[in-house]
Amino acid sequence: MLVKDYMTSDVVHVEIPGNRDDVLKILKRTGISGVPVIKNKKLVGIITRKDLLRKPEETQLGLLMTAKPVTITPDADIREAAHLLVTNRIRRLPVVENGKLTGLLSVADLIHAIAQLKIRDEIKDTFVSQTFALWEDTPLPLVGRIMEISGVDAIPILDAESRLQGIISERDLIRSSCIEDSVGVSDFSNGTDDDEWTWESIRDMHTISYGISKVKLPDRPVKTAMVKNVVSVPQNAEVSECALKMRRARVDQLPVVNGDKRLVSMLFDRELIRGLCKVTE
Repeated sequence: MLVKDYMTSDVVHVEIPGNRDDVLKILKRTGISGVPVIKNKKLVGIITRKDLLRKPEETQLGLLMTAKPVTITPDADIREAAHLLVTNRIRRLPVVENGKLTGLLSVADLIHAIAQLKIRDEIKDTFVSQTFALWEDTPLPLVGRIMEISGVDAIPILDAESRLQGIISERDLIRSSCIEDSVGVSDFSNGTDDDEWTWESIRDMHTISYGISKVKLPDRPVKTAMVKNVVSVPQNAEVSECALKMRRARVDQLPVVNGDKRLVSMLFDRELIRGLCKVTE
């Protein structure tokens, strides 16, 4: 099971010099979580949804991207790829050969591999994560800030009766975002105490206007942006069974529920690929 058998060969990428707004359009249109950055036909970085949400006012690709990303070769085993993704807490590996980008291997690609391996370990033993939830009327800007502080990729959403109503993910935040343009003013006056109508005061007052462009989340409830048709799994579900559900539903996470259909934890795809690392041992 080699990287080249599961990687995406036709890779969507951006080039330096480039525009942040173009990256945002790509992420919105495709639903992918990040794109490689190319300069002079060489891989120089990765830009992700997290980068856009954490640096909403930055427009330069060179300052937004993660430089010198972790890479892998096409002939490497996918278990090595799983180990790199888990230990570095990343979601994608550029596949590089002779210094050139030849493909991209994502967590979703490894979920496909896990679905084929028939790993029968139950998720409750190793793979689930403790979680927290938000109320369905929480404003989207606050959801984005909570997601940034907590470091999670998705959060369950509950109604006032604590019933699971949906899931909000970084993908959903990006789809709901827009570019806001405004004008800022900097005052460089010398702070003189003279009468404001003297020639000296007028002479020493200097202001500079400049444009501000940033990624903005609309001020509306999270329930308007969340995914409502939630696919969940029981606590005794098996690893490959869950991987197959993720692949079919095209989701990165599954809520784990008890016998009363109450939320007890979350299963994230990045945790599920630990199953590949376990196969290696």
